[in-house]
Amino acid sequence: MSSNELQATIQQIAVPGKGILAADESMKTIAKRFAPINVECSEENRRIYREMLFTTNELSSFISGVILFEETLGQQSSSGDTLGKVLEKQGIVPGIKVDKGLIDLDNTDDEKVTQGLDGLADRLASYKEMGARFAKWRAVFNISDIKPTKRAINTNAHNLARYAAICQSQGIVPIVEPEVLMDGSHTIERCAKVSESVFHLVFHHLHLQGVILEHMILKPSMIISGADCPQQASSEQVARETVKILKRTVPAAVPTINFLSGGQSAEFATENLNLMNKLHDDLPWFLSFSYGRALQAPCLDAWHGKDENIAAAQEQLHKRSKLNAAATLGEYSEGME
Repeated sequence: MSSNELQATIQQIAVPGKGILAADESMKTIAKRFAPINVECSEENRRIYREMLFTTNELSSFISGVILFEETLGQQSSSGDTLGKVLEKQGIVPGIKVDKGLIDLDNTDDEKVTQGLDGLADRLASYKEMGARFAKWRAVFNISDIKPTKRAINTNAHNLARYAAICQSQGIVPIVEPEVLMDGSHTIERCAKVSESVFHLVFHHLHLQGVILEHMILKPSMIISGADCPQQASSEQVARETVKILKRTVPAAVPTINFLSGGQSAEFATENLNLMNKLHDDLPWFLSFSYGRALQAPCLDAWHGKDENIAAAQEQLHKRSKLNAAATLGEYSEGME
């Protein structure tokens, strides 16, 4: 393992005023994104769409890294370069989603575990040759009165830690993504309690697996009300509760925390991140973003699969990236919308 190699990647990604674009949707997920705008989910349309994202003017002013789906890393752009190389030429670090999705966790009530550890080291070596310098693995946790169970948390935390250790052994920076899902009617207080347990056990297992915290990225969910909760928490509540739980569970050695948007609206995700940075100026880690839908949804709405809409779609991505970059500095305001 090259510590210098890992540190160089971290330094290029963990930059004040920049974040990560998550463009790693699976075939099934990107098909869901394309369906409302009547775009066929063909390989060529996926390539055109992602090339459109990656060639947005001045994207590197706000985005330091992009997470790619396996197919995308090797696809050729219209210029002849791979899409990964298109990002590299702009000074944006290409990353890769490496988990193989969710399966049922045996002997539980529909709880999930993430698969993909088998053969991971060999896959990472191949992705690295293609230009990937960081990776992502997502684990999910449902909330109910009795979920997630301790077994579900421990199993997923162990797998996240094993993945992270394997990444670092290959000279690839791991993004560790424990997502506490918004699905349900739970309160923000219940989300805080569950998230604290999840984050605590994730870092316990990272320690057991010898993961170097200085050379990883945490991608957590925010502490937020369930989507069906009658009493939705305000942005200030989200900001204060999220930072409180992170202070309790995340060691200062972690260089950057890049939140997922997890189904929040584009504006709400930006406002929440902004308030975390505006209300707290003494944090040991960067607080930034690694958004998918919250960056891409306005872009998709403008595109509709038509060449004549590409400039307008890129303008939407540029705008949301710029606003979220401002939020990482606590400098966003609603008037900027």
